[in-house]
Amino acid sequence: MNTLTDIEFRPLVVPASIDAPHAADFIEMVRVRNLVYREISGHDDNAIPADELLPHFKPNEYEERNMWVVVDGGEIVGRAAVDFPLENDSKVAFWLVELLRETWGRGIGSAAYEMIEHEARENGRSVLQSWAAHPAADGPRLAPPTGFGEIPEDHAARFFRRHGFTLEQVERNSAFDLTAPFDTVERLLAEAQAASQDYRIVQWFAPTPPEYAEGYAWMKSRMVTDAPAAALEFDEEKWDAARIAEHDAKYTDSGRTIQVTAAQHIATGELCAFNELVVGKDRTEASHQEDTLVLKEHRGHKLGTLVKCAGLLSWREIAPESPRVLTYNAEENRPMLDINEAIGFVPIAYEGAWKKVLS
Repeated sequence: MNTLTDIEFRPLVVPASIDAPHAADFIEMVRVRNLVYREISGHDDNAIPADELLPHFKPNEYEERNMWVVVDGGEIVGRAAVDFPLENDSKVAFWLVELLRETWGRGIGSAAYEMIEHEARENGRSVLQSWAAHPAADGPRLAPPTGFGEIPEDHAARFFRRHGFTLEQVERNSAFDLTAPFDTVERLLAEAQAASQDYRIVQWFAPTPPEYAEGYAWMKSRMVTDAPAAALEFDEEKWDAARIAEHDAKYTDSGRTIQVTAAQHIATGELCAFNELVVGKDRTEASHQEDTLVLKEHRGHKLGTLVKCAGLLSWREIAPESPRVLTYNAEENRPMLDINEAIGFVPIAYEGAWKKVLS
């Protein structure tokens, strides 16, 4: 029988390319990552090829990432990681432990978590936060202090609670069927345009055109301050044109497509709402709606509906064979959920956001 003496936590070397001499661990890590997500969800919509994921692992000045591959008898069976934001003397760390189901119950996850907590303390971090998928299951339920949403008290939930974490927020994973008629989207777009006549739609693909970089950067910086976060802790982020260029390169360097649909205030030229849609090089795979935000001072003009519907309508031409769009929203973010539900997004899964404050 295997014991933890057979387990190695090997620091992951991020290769310059997937053809580089030392890329084998990275390529296998991605294969196992994709398999773990399939085991949890029953589908491959969250799978990403190694060459398309690699740019997201390149070092940058905004965060420090430590990652290990979990090796059992010479085979990679999972991964563990902790990210340290480098903003404003941050006290926060974001982490994950992901293991193939066949390895569960041997204490590997707990050993990995102990290593992560040690790293967090060594780096002066006192707030640990993590997200986990909680597939539908019978039995006891857990609700966060927000009172919005619930998850089953499953294997992952028991793991977090055992290690002193509290459930702070529930996120809804929703899907929109890109193969269905777009009548509702077209009607909602027309209604939003009628309600937002002081605004125009502008769209672009990465790399962001220079005339939009500053406005896009300001909106990205507001994602962590304007979106519902329950009792989770996020550092205010500084974004500028250089950070936008680095963000865009994570997609363009690997052939992924990111479309930004924004609302621009006609009188001032200010960008005040945006929506992002992403698809990989294989445009027959699922698409992902990433950040969406309406700046607080511009709410009440149906701008969320405007940018989402305009984005989806043009996306039909960009990725006509992509079957669906996936998105995530906090369960207490009722204004955005109202928009998504009206458009036709339906809930397919839920995630828990977990937090622990170290003594």
